[in-house]
Amino acid sequence: MELSATLPYAAEPRQAADLVASWEKAGLDAIWVAEAYGFDAVSVLGFLAARTERVKLGSAILNVYSRTPALMGQTAAGLDAISGGRFRLGLGASGPQVIEGWHGMPYDKPLARTRETVELVRRILRREVIEHHGLVDIPLPPEKGGKLGKPLKILTHPVRDTVPIWLAALGPANVRMTAEIADGWIPTLFLPEKAAAVWGQALTEGRAQRSPELGPLGITAGGLLAIGEDAAAVRDQVRPPIALYVGGMGARGKNFYNNIAKAYGFEKEAELIQDLYLSGKKREAEAAVPDEFCELMTLAGPEGYVRDRIAAYREAGVTTLNVTPVGPEPARLIEKVKNWL
Repeated sequence: MELSATLPYAAEPRQAADLVASWEKAGLDAIWVAEAYGFDAVSVLGFLAARTERVKLGSAILNVYSRTPALMGQTAAGLDAISGGRFRLGLGASGPQVIEGWHGMPYDKPLARTRETVELVRRILRREVIEHHGLVDIPLPPEKGGKLGKPLKILTHPVRDTVPIWLAALGPANVRMTAEIADGWIPTLFLPEKAAAVWGQALTEGRAQRSPELGPLGITAGGLLAIGEDAAAVRDQVRPPIALYVGGMGARGKNFYNNIAKAYGFEKEAELIQDLYLSGKKREAEAAVPDEFCELMTLAGPEGYVRDRIAAYREAGVTTLNVTPVGPEPARLIEKVKNWL
């Protein structure tokens, strides 16, 4: 099992680079850089490539709407080159609030667009001459306004002809596709003891269609990390994000996170959290998040307890334990947990 961490959306890049460098020395295997509508992840990843030597660098995630598949392939090739073959391309559909509200693009056909992007990125990295007509036309045909375009292949030679592609997915159809075509899966609100009840069938069906050449599906999941006799208090820090996702991410009946919470067995609690959050009662919604949900979303407690939590993630199929160390000595926590894996 690998050990990874995720940079928050609002991290100051230069300070974050110092932090990642110290975590790399402590044994961290991979770092994920998020992208919403703040700093772009590609610039930060490029800076991290220059400031690190060994840690794997992943985007979590680049959305499949705001960059063309060709540019996504160039980005994967470029970041893999400057990092010396350490890049992981994390992709996803994001959501309509970002795609429509920030990028000004229609949020349509997320699964087909993701599948097409994965296919084209892999072809680009293999230096194939690209001629493709689907949601995207490469080259642009005359009937759609094309005049001078001709099929091309990437000009430079990628360091690797395959870069691992990880997909963020929640819904059954998306998870099924991820298990079929991706190198790895990036889930959200992953509770190891309950994940199979939500995603087990979709993962099984997707793996049945998976090419043996891809190898086993990687899974990255985890949570806040704190070790100590009083570390359980850290669990309360996940109440706001859980309430936000379960209560505020989407309208009633159109909130995947709310559906996940219900599938975990928190039916009444999920409805209450949503009612409170959509009524503007955010503090009450946070208080309504079940203690069990907070506990299973974190790795916070005495050493023996945290080791048991790691075992639960391993048992659930997690291959990359993703942690957010909390406390005055995060590098020490990274080093300790790395020695347990």
